[in-house]
Amino acid sequence: MVIRLSSGIAANPRFQLNPFFNPQKPTSLHAQIVPLRRKNFSKIGDGDAFDAVAYESERLSLDAAAMENMAETARKEIESDQETDPKAWKWIIRKKMWDLMEARNYAMNPRPVHHRIPNFVGAPAAAAKLAELDAFRTANVVKVNPDSPQKQIRFLTLSGEKKLLTPQPRLRTGFFSVLESVFLKPDTIREACTSVGVAKYGRAIGLDEKIKVDLIVIGSVAVNPQTGARLGKGEGFAELEYGMLRYMGAIDDSTPVVTTVHDCQLVDDIPLEKLAIHDVPVDIICTPTRVIFTNTSIPKPQGIYWDKLSPEKLQQIRILRELKRRLEKETGCKLPTGPSEKLPPTADRKSR
Repeated sequence: MVIRLSSGIAANPRFQLNPFFNPQKPTSLHAQIVPLRRKNFSKIGDGDAFDAVAYESERLSLDAAAMENMAETARKEIESDQETDPKAWKWIIRKKMWDLMEARNYAMNPRPVHHRIPNFVGAPAAAAKLAELDAFRTANVVKVNPDSPQKQIRFLTLSGEKKLLTPQPRLRTGFFSVLESVFLKPDTIREACTSVGVAKYGRAIGLDEKIKVDLIVIGSVAVNPQTGARLGKGEGFAELEYGMLRYMGAIDDSTPVVTTVHDCQLVDDIPLEKLAIHDVPVDIICTPTRVIFTNTSIPKPQGIYWDKLSPEKLQQIRILRELKRRLEKETGCKLPTGPSEKLPPTADRKSR
């Protein structure tokens, strides 16, 4: 069953070339950008014990603040004029899906699933379907998002003696961490699949890391099985992570992108013509009951689209600011910045 969550969404052209991505790998621009480690959390190389309680406490506090901001953004977007607000339609679909999963009790902890990549009933079964894919079995390096429904995939990656590449939470303090089972004890692999475990056992990497990613796993709020069009939770980190990996030369158009979702998260009303150039489509969808090959025709992003990146997002993510500064210094050209994420005055007035 494919669910329709919205209707009557106006069409706009999407697929246009953007001159500001960086599809090549200019080695002179590849800075070693490592995460900022707070002194009381660090364990690697400085002799201090890793403070898991403090780390998790701060992570949860920052996540709560981010979700509160997202909730406010979603409220304003949903109440705004869809004709003047290009993001409103995405928030409408997300909200209906989150509401649906809670109402039908398809949601799993952490709940409520609003403003999250929703954990769902049957997530381990969907992970098992993914593990049967040739793309997973033959992969040496698997990039997996850090959200709850993909925890079992992270475990299967490490227990299968593959390298796990996972982003640091919201890219706040750094970039990616790499974990390898060879450096883990058997009884610590489960812990290494959690946010605390990644911070505790992972090796932080920067943009000049020489790595080839064989498979990308991303979470979704809703996905169209006919086209591969996907919606995340609205923060855009999957797209930024994809763009940076593309910049590094770690992935290309042929790198499979897979998502795992509940069957109820399959929808038929994500309009292709409304997608942004940086939105990442999926090649394969795994649910608890089936595997879907989308044969997507949606072009994959080619790198970072600086003219789509808002000042607010750039301010949040240190590694992007550093990359932008270095690119501007090397090229002698100032890169563009996208429009503000704040709603235009007309949308603000309508929401009051």
